[in-house]
Amino acid sequence: MEVSATPPWRAGSSGADLSARDAHGALDRATRWIESYLGDPSRYPVLAQVAPGDIARQLPASPPELGEAMDDILDDFEKIVLPGITHWQHPGFMGYFAITGSVPGVVAEMLAAALNVNGMLWRTSPSVTELEERALDWLRQMLGLAPGWFGVINDTASISTMLALAAAREAMPGLDIRMRGMAGRFDLPVLRVYASEQCHSSVDKGAITLGFGHDNVVHIPVDADFRMRPEELADRVARDRALGMLPLAVVATVGTTSSASVDPVPDIADVCERERLWLHVDASYAGVAAIVPEWRHVLAGVDRADSLVVNPHKWLFTPVDLSAMYTRRPDVLRRAFSLVPEYLTTTEHADVVNLMDYGVQLGRRFRALKLWFVIRAFGVSGIVERLRDHIASAQFIAERIRSTEGWTLAAPVRFSLVCFRYRPRGATDAEGDRLTAAILERVNSRGRFLMSHTRLNDRFAIRLAIGNMRTRRHHVEAAWDELQLAAAELT
Repeated sequence: MEVSATPPWRAGSSGADLSARDAHGALDRATRWIESYLGDPSRYPVLAQVAPGDIARQLPASPPELGEAMDDILDDFEKIVLPGITHWQHPGFMGYFAITGSVPGVVAEMLAAALNVNGMLWRTSPSVTELEERALDWLRQMLGLAPGWFGVINDTASISTMLALAAAREAMPGLDIRMRGMAGRFDLPVLRVYASEQCHSSVDKGAITLGFGHDNVVHIPVDADFRMRPEELADRVARDRALGMLPLAVVATVGTTSSASVDPVPDIADVCERERLWLHVDASYAGVAAIVPEWRHVLAGVDRADSLVVNPHKWLFTPVDLSAMYTRRPDVLRRAFSLVPEYLTTTEHADVVNLMDYGVQLGRRFRALKLWFVIRAFGVSGIVERLRDHIASAQFIAERIRSTEGWTLAAPVRFSLVCFRYRPRGATDAEGDRLTAAILERVNSRGRFLMSHTRLNDRFAIRLAIGNMRTRRHHVEAAWDELQLAAAELT
Protein backbone atom coordinates (compact mmCIF):
# COMPACT_ATOMS: atom_id res chain seq x y z
CA MET A 1 0.00 0.00 0.00
CA GLU A 2 1.42 3.37 -0.99
CA VAL A 3 1.94 5.81 1.86
CA SER A 4 1.23 9.44 1.08
CA ALA A 5 4.14 11.80 1.62
CA THR A 6 1.69 14.50 2.70
CA PRO A 7 0.66 14.17 6.36
CA PRO A 8 -3.05 14.47 7.22
CA TRP A 9 -2.47 17.79 8.89
CA ARG A 10 -1.90 20.97 6.98
CA ALA A 11 0.76 20.59 4.31
CA GLY A 12 3.95 22.39 5.17
CA SER A 13 3.97 21.73 8.92
CA SER A 14 7.01 19.91 10.24
CA GLY A 15 5.26 17.86 12.90
CA ALA A 16 2.00 17.13 14.66
CA ASP A 17 1.76 20.74 15.80
CA LEU A 18 2.36 23.84 13.67
CA SER A 19 5.82 24.43 12.33
CA ALA A 20 8.01 26.89 14.20
CA ARG A 21 7.49 29.41 11.39
CA ASP A 22 3.70 29.09 11.42
CA ALA A 23 3.58 29.15 15.20
CA HIS A 24 5.67 32.34 15.30
CA GLY A 25 3.46 34.05 12.75
CA ALA A 26 0.24 33.09 14.50
CA LEU A 27 1.47 34.01 17.97
CA ASP A 28 2.92 37.29 16.73
CA ARG A 29 -0.32 38.28 15.01
CA ALA A 30 -2.46 37.26 18.00
CA THR A 31 -0.24 39.14 20.44
CA ARG A 32 -0.30 42.28 18.31
CA TRP A 33 -4.09 42.05 18.08
CA ILE A 34 -4.44 41.62 21.87
CA GLU A 35 -2.17 44.59 22.49
CA SER A 36 -4.19 46.76 20.12
CA TYR A 37 -7.52 45.57 21.52
CA LEU A 38 -6.65 46.17 25.16
CA GLY A 39 -5.28 49.56 24.20
CA ASP A 40 -8.73 50.73 23.04
CA PRO A 41 -11.69 48.32 23.36
CA SER A 42 -14.03 51.29 22.90
CA ARG A 43 -13.52 51.18 19.12
CA TYR A 44 -16.21 48.46 19.20
CA PRO A 45 -19.84 48.84 20.25
CA VAL A 46 -20.06 47.50 23.78
CA LEU A 47 -23.12 45.34 23.05
CA ALA A 48 -22.92 42.80 20.23
CA GLN A 49 -24.84 44.17 17.23
CA VAL A 50 -26.10 40.88 15.81
CA ALA A 51 -29.36 38.96 15.68
CA PRO A 52 -29.80 35.36 16.84
CA GLY A 53 -28.28 32.99 14.30
CA ASP A 54 -26.12 35.61 12.54
CA ILE A 55 -22.88 34.04 13.75
CA ALA A 56 -23.92 30.44 13.22
CA ARG A 57 -24.94 31.12 9.60
CA GLN A 58 -21.38 32.11 8.79
CA LEU A 59 -19.90 28.91 10.22
CA PRO A 60 -19.65 25.73 8.12
CA ALA A 61 -22.00 22.98 9.24
CA SER A 62 -19.19 20.38 9.06
CA PRO A 63 -15.57 20.48 10.24
CA PRO A 64 -12.79 20.93 7.66
CA GLU A 65 -11.24 17.73 6.33
CA LEU A 66 -7.81 19.32 5.97
CA GLY A 67 -6.13 21.81 8.23
CA GLU A 68 -6.43 25.49 7.40
CA ALA A 69 -3.90 28.28 7.57
CA MET A 70 -3.78 30.15 10.87
CA ASP A 71 -4.02 33.46 9.02
CA ASP A 72 -7.34 32.34 7.55
CA ILE A 73 -8.58 31.28 10.97
CA LEU A 74 -7.52 34.59 12.53
CA ASP A 75 -9.17 36.44 9.66
CA ASP A 76 -12.43 34.68 10.47
CA PHE A 77 -11.97 35.45 14.16
CA GLU A 78 -12.00 39.14 13.29
CA LYS A 79 -14.68 38.93 10.59
CA ILE A 80 -17.12 36.44 12.13
CA VAL A 81 -16.48 36.12 15.85
CA LEU A 82 -15.81 39.71 16.92
CA PRO A 83 -19.15 41.13 15.70
CA GLY A 84 -20.86 38.68 18.07
CA ILE A 85 -18.84 39.71 21.11
CA THR A 86 -20.23 41.87 23.89
CA HIS A 87 -17.11 43.65 25.07
CA TRP A 88 -16.72 43.25 28.81
CA GLN A 89 -13.35 45.01 28.50
CA HIS A 90 -15.07 48.13 27.11
CA PRO A 91 -14.95 51.19 29.43
CA GLY A 92 -18.68 51.62 28.78
CA PHE A 93 -19.51 48.15 30.09
CA MET A 94 -21.43 48.97 33.27
CA GLY A 95 -23.84 46.04 33.42
CA TYR A 96 -24.03 43.05 35.74
CA PHE A 97 -20.78 43.42 37.70
CA ALA A 98 -18.30 45.13 35.41
CA ILE A 99 -15.00 43.28 35.21
CA THR A 100 -11.52 43.71 33.80
CA GLY A 101 -9.08 41.24 32.37
CA SER A 102 -5.97 43.36 32.95
CA VAL A 103 -2.81 43.06 30.88
CA PRO A 104 -0.86 41.21 33.62
CA GLY A 105 -3.72 38.74 33.95
CA VAL A 106 -3.97 38.22 30.20
CA VAL A 107 -0.22 37.60 29.91
CA ALA A 108 -0.42 35.05 32.73
CA GLU A 109 -3.40 33.36 31.08
CA MET A 110 -1.40 32.99 27.87
CA LEU A 111 1.52 31.45 29.73
CA ALA A 112 -0.76 29.08 31.64
CA ALA A 113 -2.37 27.97 28.39
CA ALA A 114 1.06 27.30 26.88
CA LEU A 115 2.17 25.25 29.89
CA ASN A 116 -1.20 23.42 29.86
CA VAL A 117 -0.57 21.69 33.17
CA ASN A 118 -3.07 19.86 35.36
CA GLY A 119 -2.52 20.61 39.03
CA MET A 120 -4.65 17.82 40.49
CA LEU A 121 -1.78 16.48 42.62
CA TRP A 122 1.18 18.35 44.07
CA ARG A 123 3.51 16.16 42.03
CA THR A 124 1.74 16.87 38.71
CA SER A 125 3.08 20.43 38.94
CA PRO A 126 4.33 21.58 42.34
CA SER A 127 4.22 25.23 41.25
CA VAL A 128 0.46 25.05 40.67
CA THR A 129 -0.19 24.02 44.27
CA GLU A 130 2.40 26.14 46.01
CA LEU A 131 1.71 29.29 44.01
CA GLU A 132 -2.03 28.87 44.68
CA GLU A 133 -1.38 28.54 48.40
CA ARG A 134 0.85 31.60 48.47
CA ALA A 135 -1.29 33.84 46.20
CA LEU A 136 -4.40 33.06 48.22
CA ASP A 137 -2.55 33.78 51.45
CA TRP A 138 -1.50 37.14 49.99
CA LEU A 139 -5.14 37.84 49.19
CA ARG A 140 -6.15 36.76 52.70
CA GLN A 141 -3.74 39.30 54.16
CA MET A 142 -4.98 41.99 51.79
CA LEU A 143 -8.56 41.34 52.92
CA GLY A 144 -7.58 41.64 56.57
CA LEU A 145 -8.48 38.05 57.44
CA ALA A 146 -6.68 36.40 60.34
CA PRO A 147 -4.28 33.50 59.81
CA GLY A 148 -5.85 30.06 59.80
CA TRP A 149 -7.98 30.33 56.67
CA PHE A 150 -7.32 27.68 54.04
CA GLY A 151 -7.82 28.83 50.46
CA VAL A 152 -8.58 26.98 47.26
CA ILE A 153 -9.32 28.34 43.78
CA ASN A 154 -12.49 27.34 41.92
CA ASP A 155 -13.89 28.60 38.66
CA THR A 156 -16.88 30.59 39.97
CA ALA A 157 -18.66 31.55 43.18
CA SER A 158 -21.48 29.21 42.18
CA ILE A 159 -19.17 26.23 42.60
CA SER A 160 -17.55 27.67 45.74
CA THR A 161 -20.95 28.10 47.38
CA MET A 162 -22.03 24.59 46.39
CA LEU A 163 -18.82 23.16 47.89
CA ALA A 164 -19.47 25.11 51.09
CA LEU A 165 -22.97 23.65 51.36
CA ALA A 166 -21.55 20.17 50.78
CA ALA A 167 -19.03 20.78 53.56
CA ALA A 168 -21.88 21.94 55.82
CA ARG A 169 -23.65 18.66 55.15
CA GLU A 170 -20.50 16.69 55.92
CA ALA A 171 -19.96 18.65 59.15
CA MET A 172 -23.38 17.75 60.55
CA PRO A 173 -22.94 14.69 62.84
CA GLY A 174 -24.85 11.54 62.08
CA LEU A 175 -25.96 12.22 58.50
CA ASP A 176 -23.42 9.92 56.79
CA ILE A 177 -24.58 11.16 53.39
CA ARG A 178 -21.19 10.65 51.78
CA MET A 179 -21.52 6.87 52.16
CA ARG A 180 -25.26 6.25 52.37
CA GLY A 181 -26.63 9.04 50.19
CA MET A 182 -30.02 10.67 50.72
CA ALA A 183 -32.43 8.56 48.67
CA GLY A 184 -34.82 6.16 50.40
CA ARG A 185 -33.67 7.01 53.93
CA PHE A 186 -36.44 7.23 56.48
CA ASP A 187 -33.94 8.22 59.17
CA LEU A 188 -32.91 11.41 57.35
CA PRO A 189 -34.84 14.59 58.18
CA VAL A 190 -35.48 17.38 55.72
CA LEU A 191 -32.34 19.52 55.46
CA ARG A 192 -32.79 23.31 55.36
CA VAL A 193 -30.55 26.07 54.02
CA TYR A 194 -31.18 29.75 54.78
CA ALA A 195 -30.31 32.89 52.80
CA SER A 196 -31.87 36.28 52.26
CA GLU A 197 -34.45 37.17 49.63
CA GLN A 198 -31.64 39.01 47.87
CA CYS A 199 -29.17 36.12 47.74
CA HIS A 200 -27.60 34.96 44.51
CA SER A 201 -29.33 32.19 42.58
CA SER A 202 -26.25 30.00 43.03
CA VAL A 203 -27.41 29.27 46.59
CA ASP A 204 -30.61 27.77 45.21
CA LYS A 205 -28.77 25.92 42.45
CA GLY A 206 -26.29 24.48 44.93
CA ALA A 207 -29.13 23.17 47.10
CA ILE A 208 -30.82 21.67 44.05
CA THR A 209 -27.60 19.99 42.92
CA LEU A 210 -26.86 18.56 46.36
CA GLY A 211 -30.33 17.05 46.63
CA PHE A 212 -31.70 19.28 49.40
CA GLY A 213 -34.53 20.38 47.12
CA HIS A 214 -35.41 23.90 46.03
CA ASP A 215 -38.29 24.05 48.48
CA ASN A 216 -35.79 23.69 51.31
CA VAL A 217 -33.94 26.91 50.56
CA VAL A 218 -35.57 29.34 52.99
CA HIS A 219 -35.42 32.94 51.79
CA ILE A 220 -35.36 35.23 54.82
CA PRO A 221 -37.08 38.65 54.52
CA VAL A 222 -34.90 41.75 54.29
CA ASP A 223 -35.05 45.20 55.85
CA ALA A 224 -35.42 48.57 54.11
CA ASP A 225 -31.77 48.42 53.05
CA PHE A 226 -32.21 44.91 51.56
CA ARG A 227 -30.27 43.18 54.36
CA MET A 228 -31.25 39.87 55.90
CA ARG A 229 -33.21 40.21 59.15
CA PRO A 230 -31.39 38.11 61.80
CA GLU A 231 -34.45 37.93 64.01
CA GLU A 232 -36.44 36.46 61.13
CA LEU A 233 -33.64 33.95 60.55
CA ALA A 234 -33.73 32.85 64.18
CA ASP A 235 -37.51 32.51 64.05
CA ARG A 236 -37.48 30.39 60.88
CA VAL A 237 -34.78 28.11 62.26
CA ALA A 238 -36.79 27.56 65.46
CA ARG A 239 -40.00 26.88 63.50
CA ASP A 240 -38.25 24.38 61.24
CA ARG A 241 -36.77 22.51 64.19
CA ALA A 242 -40.23 22.31 65.77
CA LEU A 243 -41.50 20.71 62.55
CA GLY A 244 -38.81 18.03 62.69
CA MET A 245 -36.62 19.54 59.98
CA LEU A 246 -32.85 19.87 60.33
CA PRO A 247 -31.38 23.38 59.81
CA LEU A 248 -27.99 22.94 58.17
CA ALA A 249 -26.41 26.15 56.88
CA VAL A 250 -26.84 29.88 56.39
CA VAL A 251 -25.49 31.90 53.46
CA ALA A 252 -24.93 35.56 54.26
CA THR A 253 -24.09 37.99 51.46
CA VAL A 254 -21.63 40.88 51.40
CA GLY A 255 -22.61 42.75 48.24
CA THR A 256 -25.82 41.27 46.84
CA THR A 257 -26.22 41.16 43.08
CA SER A 258 -29.30 43.36 42.87
CA SER A 259 -28.28 46.19 45.18
CA ALA A 260 -24.87 45.42 46.78
CA SER A 261 -26.53 45.22 50.20
CA VAL A 262 -24.51 43.78 53.08
CA ASP A 263 -26.14 41.31 55.43
CA PRO A 264 -25.41 41.87 59.15
CA VAL A 265 -22.85 39.08 59.39
CA PRO A 266 -22.04 39.50 63.13
CA ASP A 267 -25.70 39.11 64.11
CA ILE A 268 -26.15 36.19 61.70
CA ALA A 269 -23.03 34.57 63.17
CA ASP A 270 -24.67 34.79 66.61
CA VAL A 271 -27.62 32.76 65.32
CA CYS A 272 -25.35 30.24 63.61
CA GLU A 273 -23.21 29.69 66.69
CA ARG A 274 -26.24 29.29 68.91
CA GLU A 275 -27.96 26.89 66.50
CA ARG A 276 -24.76 25.08 65.40
CA LEU A 277 -25.19 25.98 61.74
CA TRP A 278 -22.49 26.29 59.08
CA LEU A 279 -22.07 29.95 58.07
CA HIS A 280 -20.94 30.64 54.51
CA VAL A 281 -20.36 34.24 53.40
CA ASP A 282 -20.82 35.12 49.75
CA ALA A 283 -18.59 38.16 49.26
CA SER A 284 -17.89 37.33 45.63
CA TYR A 285 -18.36 40.91 44.43
CA ALA A 286 -17.84 43.27 47.36
CA GLY A 287 -15.34 41.32 49.42
CA VAL A 288 -12.39 42.87 47.61
CA ALA A 289 -13.48 46.30 48.90
CA ALA A 290 -11.96 45.23 52.23
CA ILE A 291 -8.55 45.70 50.61
CA VAL A 292 -9.22 49.45 50.93
CA PRO A 293 -8.43 50.34 54.58
CA GLU A 294 -11.53 52.51 55.12
CA TRP A 295 -13.72 49.70 53.74
CA ARG A 296 -12.19 46.90 55.83
CA HIS A 297 -15.36 46.89 57.96
CA VAL A 298 -17.41 45.24 55.19
CA LEU A 299 -16.01 41.88 56.28
CA ALA A 300 -16.87 42.43 59.95
CA GLY A 301 -17.95 39.16 61.51
CA VAL A 302 -16.53 37.04 58.69
CA ASP A 303 -13.85 35.75 61.06
CA ARG A 304 -16.67 33.76 62.72
CA ALA A 305 -17.82 32.15 59.47
CA ASP A 306 -16.94 28.64 58.38
CA SER A 307 -16.37 29.53 54.73
CA LEU A 308 -16.08 32.55 52.47
CA VAL A 309 -15.93 33.23 48.75
CA VAL A 310 -14.36 36.25 47.03
CA ASN A 311 -14.06 36.51 43.24
CA PRO A 312 -10.90 38.23 41.95
CA HIS A 313 -12.40 37.93 38.46
CA LYS A 314 -15.14 40.39 39.44
CA TRP A 315 -13.37 43.42 40.89
CA LEU A 316 -9.71 42.52 41.17
CA PHE A 317 -8.71 42.84 37.51
CA THR A 318 -8.15 39.11 37.00
CA PRO A 319 -9.46 37.46 33.81
CA VAL A 320 -12.41 35.10 34.17
CA ASP A 321 -12.47 32.62 35.77
CA LEU A 322 -11.04 32.69 39.30
CA SER A 323 -13.05 32.30 42.50
CA ALA A 324 -11.21 32.21 45.83
CA MET A 325 -12.89 29.99 48.41
CA TYR A 326 -11.64 30.10 51.99
CA THR A 327 -12.58 27.90 54.91
CA ARG A 328 -11.55 27.66 58.54
CA ARG A 329 -12.42 23.96 58.44
CA PRO A 330 -10.41 22.47 55.57
CA ASP A 331 -10.54 19.05 57.21
CA VAL A 332 -14.32 18.99 56.71
CA LEU A 333 -14.06 20.14 53.10
CA ARG A 334 -11.47 17.48 52.40
CA ARG A 335 -13.54 14.82 54.14
CA ALA A 336 -16.49 15.70 51.92
CA PHE A 337 -14.59 15.27 48.65
CA SER A 338 -11.35 13.36 48.98
CA LEU A 339 -11.45 10.18 46.92
CA VAL A 340 -8.13 8.82 45.67
CA PRO A 341 -8.19 6.01 43.09
CA GLU A 342 -5.17 3.74 42.81
CA TYR A 343 -3.79 5.49 39.74
CA LEU A 344 -3.48 8.70 41.73
CA THR A 345 -2.00 7.29 44.91
CA THR A 346 1.53 8.22 45.87
CA THR A 347 3.65 7.40 48.89
CA GLU A 348 6.11 10.25 48.48
CA HIS A 349 5.63 13.67 50.07
CA ALA A 350 2.69 12.59 52.21
CA ASP A 351 2.47 15.99 53.90
CA VAL A 352 1.74 18.06 50.76
CA VAL A 353 -1.63 19.48 49.74
CA ASN A 354 -3.32 17.78 46.79
CA LEU A 355 -5.86 20.30 45.54
CA MET A 356 -8.05 17.64 43.95
CA ASP A 357 -9.11 16.63 47.49
CA TYR A 358 -11.02 19.88 48.10
CA GLY A 359 -13.70 19.82 45.44
CA VAL A 360 -15.54 17.91 42.75
CA GLN A 361 -13.17 18.51 39.86
CA LEU A 362 -10.09 16.38 39.37
CA GLY A 363 -8.52 18.53 36.66
CA ARG A 364 -7.23 21.93 37.77
CA ARG A 365 -6.04 24.76 35.55
CA PHE A 366 -3.13 26.96 36.61
CA ARG A 367 -5.43 29.80 37.64
CA ALA A 368 -3.22 31.08 40.47
CA LEU A 369 -0.65 32.35 37.97
CA LYS A 370 -2.88 35.22 36.83
CA LEU A 371 -3.77 36.30 40.37
CA TRP A 372 -0.08 36.28 41.26
CA PHE A 373 0.73 38.38 38.19
CA VAL A 374 -2.04 40.89 38.95
CA ILE A 375 -1.09 41.40 42.60
CA ARG A 376 2.58 41.80 41.72
CA ALA A 377 2.02 44.11 38.75
CA PHE A 378 -0.27 46.58 40.54
CA GLY A 379 0.75 46.09 44.16
CA VAL A 380 -1.62 46.56 47.07
CA SER A 381 -1.45 50.36 46.83
CA GLY A 382 -2.22 50.31 43.10
CA ILE A 383 -5.21 48.06 43.65
CA VAL A 384 -6.46 50.29 46.48
CA GLU A 385 -6.17 53.37 44.26
CA ARG A 386 -8.24 51.78 41.50
CA LEU A 387 -10.94 50.52 43.87
CA ARG A 388 -11.22 53.95 45.49
CA ASP A 389 -11.63 55.53 42.06
CA HIS A 390 -14.49 53.18 41.19
CA ILE A 391 -16.25 53.86 44.50
CA ALA A 392 -15.85 57.62 44.00
CA SER A 393 -17.27 57.37 40.47
CA ALA A 394 -20.33 55.57 41.83
CA GLN A 395 -20.83 58.34 44.36
CA PHE A 396 -20.54 60.89 41.55
CA ILE A 397 -23.44 59.25 39.70
CA ALA A 398 -25.42 58.94 42.93
CA GLU A 399 -25.07 62.65 43.61
CA ARG A 400 -26.25 63.53 40.12
CA ILE A 401 -29.30 61.30 40.60
CA ARG A 402 -30.13 62.87 43.97
CA SER A 403 -29.96 66.38 42.54
CA THR A 404 -31.85 65.84 39.26
CA GLU A 405 -35.63 65.96 39.14
CA GLY A 406 -37.35 62.75 38.13
CA TRP A 407 -34.43 60.49 39.02
CA THR A 408 -34.35 58.56 42.29
CA LEU A 409 -32.02 56.06 43.89
CA ALA A 410 -33.60 52.63 44.28
CA ALA A 411 -31.14 51.45 46.95
CA PRO A 412 -28.38 52.88 49.14
CA VAL A 413 -25.20 53.29 47.10
CA ARG A 414 -22.52 50.93 48.28
CA PHE A 415 -19.20 50.15 46.68
CA SER A 416 -19.29 50.74 42.90
CA LEU A 417 -22.92 49.85 42.11
CA VAL A 418 -25.70 52.40 41.64
CA CYS A 419 -29.37 51.35 41.34
CA PHE A 420 -31.85 53.99 40.20
CA ARG A 421 -35.04 54.66 38.31
CA TYR A 422 -36.79 57.47 36.46
CA ARG A 423 -40.28 58.71 37.24
CA PRO A 424 -41.14 62.24 36.14
CA ARG A 425 -43.48 64.36 38.18
CA GLY A 426 -47.07 63.19 37.88
CA ALA A 427 -46.20 59.71 36.61
CA THR A 428 -47.40 56.60 38.40
CA ASP A 429 -45.04 53.90 39.60
CA ALA A 430 -46.09 51.69 36.68
CA GLU A 431 -45.40 54.49 34.22
CA GLY A 432 -42.04 55.03 35.88
CA ASP A 433 -41.26 51.34 35.39
CA ARG A 434 -42.05 51.56 31.68
CA LEU A 435 -40.01 54.73 31.23
CA THR A 436 -37.02 53.35 33.15
CA ALA A 437 -37.04 50.17 31.07
CA ALA A 438 -37.31 52.19 27.85
CA ILE A 439 -34.40 54.44 28.89
CA LEU A 440 -32.25 51.39 29.58
CA GLU A 441 -33.10 49.83 26.22
CA ARG A 442 -32.36 53.06 24.35
CA VAL A 443 -29.02 53.62 26.06
CA ASN A 444 -27.91 50.03 25.49
CA SER A 445 -28.98 50.06 21.83
CA ARG A 446 -26.67 52.98 21.03
CA GLY A 447 -23.56 50.89 21.66
CA ARG A 448 -21.54 53.24 23.86
CA PHE A 449 -22.69 51.84 27.20
CA LEU A 450 -24.21 48.68 28.57
CA MET A 451 -26.18 48.64 31.82
CA SER A 452 -28.43 45.98 33.31
CA HIS A 453 -31.54 45.97 35.47
CA THR A 454 -33.17 44.47 38.53
CA ARG A 455 -36.36 44.85 40.54
CA LEU A 456 -36.23 46.41 44.01
CA ASN A 457 -39.36 46.80 46.12
CA ASP A 458 -41.11 45.39 43.06
CA ARG A 459 -40.07 48.38 40.94
CA PHE A 460 -37.89 48.28 37.80
CA ALA A 461 -34.43 49.75 38.40
CA ILE A 462 -31.32 50.31 36.29
CA ARG A 463 -28.05 48.92 37.61
CA LEU A 464 -24.90 50.87 36.74
CA ALA A 465 -21.83 48.94 37.90
CA ILE A 466 -18.33 50.39 37.72
CA GLY A 467 -15.51 47.88 37.93
CA ASN A 468 -13.50 48.13 34.74
CA MET A 469 -10.08 49.71 35.23
CA ARG A 470 -10.43 51.34 31.81
CA THR A 471 -13.56 53.20 32.96
CA ARG A 472 -12.51 56.72 33.87
CA ARG A 473 -14.52 59.64 35.25
CA HIS A 474 -15.22 61.04 31.78
CA HIS A 475 -16.84 57.74 30.80
CA VAL A 476 -19.07 57.93 33.87
CA GLU A 477 -20.02 61.52 33.07
CA ALA A 478 -20.82 60.53 29.49
CA ALA A 479 -22.99 57.66 30.74
CA TRP A 480 -25.00 60.08 32.88
CA ASP A 481 -25.42 62.42 29.91
CA GLU A 482 -26.64 59.49 27.80
CA LEU A 483 -29.20 58.53 30.43
CA GLN A 484 -30.53 62.07 30.64
CA LEU A 485 -30.72 62.35 26.84
CA ALA A 486 -32.71 59.12 26.62
CA ALA A 487 -35.08 60.35 29.33
CA ALA A 488 -35.63 63.65 27.51
CA GLU A 489 -36.34 61.86 24.22
CA LEU A 490 -38.92 59.59 25.83
CA THR A 491 -40.86 62.23 27.79
